[in-house]
Amino acid sequence: MSEPIVELEAVSLRLAGNAGPVDILHDIDLTVARGEALGLVGPSGSGKSSLLMVMAGLERATSGRVVALGRDLTALDEDGLARFRRDHMGVVFQSFHLIPTMTALENVATPLELAGARDAFDRAAEELERVGLGARLDHYPAQLSGGEQQRVALARAAAPQPEILLADEPTGNLDGATGETIMEMLFGLRERGATLVLVTHAPELATRCDRIVHLRDGRIEADALSEAAE
Repeated sequence: MSEPIVELEAVSLRLAGNAGPVDILHDIDLTVARGEALGLVGPSGSGKSSLLMVMAGLERATSGRVVALGRDLTALDEDGLARFRRDHMGVVFQSFHLIPTMTALENVATPLELAGARDAFDRAAEELERVGLGARLDHYPAQLSGGEQQRVALARAAAPQPEILLADEPTGNLDGATGETIMEMLFGLRERGATLVLVTHAPELATRCDRIVHLRDGRIEADALSEAAE
């Protein structure tokens, strides 16, 4: 295996629930290699999305350590985590999290502007062209279908050319042809230096990953190379 880019050491996550604390993740040990495409699969409620959020520093592990690019994310404060994500990570949320008062172009340009890119809007337009939304640059999220919003979210995550791209069900709201286009774009990001961690229920997406990690009840049930990597 090449050098690790993300390492989870004995990570557990406990969240407050209506009936008391709920254990979401249990003692997870996981290493993601630089340049790898890792698929996280498992039934609903198995902890896939929570594991992705812990990797991104958007949920704090209750115990254990999360190390990304040699930085201990569990030791960073919220501002430090936000800067780390800005500089190194792209995150595609299942619920998109687009800014409703901004156009598609402005949504994609925002992280580039925050990173100080002078060509933020040109690069944003280029990413939207890549996902087939070149004619929708000036549309607001409410004017876009769910699938189009998903493509804007992916373009926004990809535009800064992150070293780590984390995506939660990136093809979940897309038809077959569009889903295939997005898969090609996702895996094309590896040629731009990205490591991919993808939560998915789609077998065609999981099998294109190098490794597939199966989760059940907040634990890793299996971790194996996919057929694509064999």
